[in-house]
Amino acid sequence: MSPGPLSFPEDEPSGDRPAEAPEHPAPHIPPPARPPARYGWVAGVVIAAILVYIGLNTLRNSGSVTRGVDPGHRLPPFATPLALSRRNADANVATRPHEGQQGRRPACQVQGPGILNICQQYAGAPVVLALVATKDSGCAAQLDELARARTRFPDVHFVAVAARTDRGALRKEIRRRGWDFPVGFDRDGAIFARYGIIDCPTMVFAYPGGIAMRTTVKPLRGGKLTAAVRRLVAGAERRGWRPPHPARRGGGTP
Repeated sequence: MSPGPLSFPEDEPSGDRPAEAPEHPAPHIPPPARPPARYGWVAGVVIAAILVYIGLNTLRNSGSVTRGVDPGHRLPPFATPLALSRRNADANVATRPHEGQQGRRPACQVQGPGILNICQQYAGAPVVLALVATKDSGCAAQLDELARARTRFPDVHFVAVAARTDRGALRKEIRRRGWDFPVGFDRDGAIFARYGIIDCPTMVFAYPGGIAMRTTVKPLRGGKLTAAVRRLVAGAERRGWRPPHPARRGGGTP
């Protein structure tokens, strides 16, 4: 049985735990009788309607959004293992204690080595968050662009979360391409669901404190990415943020 959401410090960076054998064998329960064929399509429609209703309510109750985060809204919290770490757990997306599969502890409190915590990232700096599936070559290329932009804007935190991909392949890609910013692994897609990700790459630009400036759902290359980060930095400064290294601010010639 694989471990559930991160709840550090209780969790340890270990591999999957073996499943425990039940104390008593489960009783045999015969399958339900199949309905008559002429009523089968009616049952199918009813079941489909129930599943749609449950799905819509799940999205509504989880606070998920469509295509990233709307401007002016705070980034949904999450803590997830870094792809290069040895931690093996699902992402924690809890906003309160004891939220079951979302996490036992609020995600903002789940901090430590080998963990990407978005609350830590936006606590004192603007953040560019990329949510990608690295099997898509265009998404991988976008992370190449982020790596280059990071050298130009050292006071901005660039981070990424990858899902819908193999972790071993992701690790190789990180090392091969030299992505030197934090890349989290969303094993069960909880972060993607919370952020409503349907396009790759999706990037969220957020001010210090985690308030979204904008969300983009298309690749931003070279000058376009530089211009977007400049606007983020300028907006953060209007809100009172001051870069720790003003002499090293980015924004030169693309």
